[in-house]
Amino acid sequence: MTTTVKIPTTGWYVLGNARLHQSLTPDLDGPVDRDGFALVDIAVADGRIKGIAPRGDRPEPPRAIDLAGRIVLPRFVDCHTHLDKGHIWPRMPNPDGSFMGALDAAGSDRLVHWSAEDVARRMDFSLRTAYAHGTKAIRTHLDSIAPQEEISWPVFAEMREQWRGRIELQAASLIGIEGVREETWFAKLARRVAEARGVLGAVTYMVPDLDVLLDRVFRAAIDCGLDLDFHADETEDLAAVSLRRIAEAALRHRFEGKILVGHCCALSRQPDREVKVTLDRAAAAGLGVVSLPMCNLYLQDRRADGTTPRWRGVTLLHEMKVRGIPVAVASDNTRDPFYAYGDLDMLEVYRTATRVLHFDHPVADWPRAVAATPADMMGLDGVGTLTVGGPADLVIFRGRSWTELLSRPEADRIVVRDGRAIERKLPDYDELDDLMGGTNGYRGAEV
Repeated sequence: MTTTVKIPTTGWYVLGNARLHQSLTPDLDGPVDRDGFALVDIAVADGRIKGIAPRGDRPEPPRAIDLAGRIVLPRFVDCHTHLDKGHIWPRMPNPDGSFMGALDAAGSDRLVHWSAEDVARRMDFSLRTAYAHGTKAIRTHLDSIAPQEEISWPVFAEMREQWRGRIELQAASLIGIEGVREETWFAKLARRVAEARGVLGAVTYMVPDLDVLLDRVFRAAIDCGLDLDFHADETEDLAAVSLRRIAEAALRHRFEGKILVGHCCALSRQPDREVKVTLDRAAAAGLGVVSLPMCNLYLQDRRADGTTPRWRGVTLLHEMKVRGIPVAVASDNTRDPFYAYGDLDMLEVYRTATRVLHFDHPVADWPRAVAATPADMMGLDGVGTLTVGGPADLVIFRGRSWTELLSRPEADRIVVRDGRAIERKLPDYDELDDLMGGTNGYRGAEV
């Protein structure tokens, strides 16, 4: 029998018979099942969690809500996205699904369309989507090639203020590493990022002067007091070892800030001896790594001859985790030339990661990869876990086990912010039709 769940809008209440995961609940007490879940009662008052106790005698309704064993997770943390690119697919699709096709299409769209209004409206659309799905914090990369940085960073600052209290929003600069050669311009960009309380970022390639350019990035981060965020080795090229070079640069500079590195796809194709050296140095340098399974499944090993892809683009998260390297998964691109699909739904990301990266048998503490670990990578205290005294920011699902939770979209999940259920209304795509030239995603078709 289906249990109807209605969260009170005022006063205190108890979520009884809830299923919490031990990796996301530091205050959890009592026995857990083989997947790490425990049945508990969660007391909520004044927007905060007042208690988490093993399932027991509960107050009578209406203040007691029997969840009948449903899974409850903290709101998600999405540490690698591209909100400034989001939803441009209808007006600028990828012509062939390739990485170069994505670069060319996105660059062309940026030059023609990325005004402050265009970027702001698409970012707000994306944030409303992520919020409805249960995300609490997002880091977005911002294309910062001149003159776009003069447009997108002020838009980001305004958007962060508008969303304060609903989504914690961070931004990282995104430029190709060759842009760092322009010393004066790069120093100005680093100051802009610092003024915006952002993160300094770049895309690394195996250019001859990579170490020199990385040293320049690290010195700028140290001078400006910034954390770092890199795109690295998003390729099948065996010679792509910029993850290792980043780690070596961090060790050279004795860097004390946080460093997050995304993609690292090439690592999964390299010889074991090379992998060991890279991972040992990454661990010593204190790097964190985020894999983007949905986008890399889409782009990597796409073959011009129409044959089936032979490898799937994810990096070696299991091997990293064993070495103590913090690892996460995230959404990456959404409905743009780099990924034609997606909805900034971290449950979808985790479902895909579980199937592709084998986050199961055992489940262990892999749920941290979409909540507590990326929160730590982003420097967010008290986010990504459910703790006594912490905010009642959580998501209530219908699934009572991983196999139930990850088998359906869970479109009717309940998202709770500060103890109250939010209105989960996803924005309609037609809101952006005027930005897309009225195509609504059907270029040249009659609607």
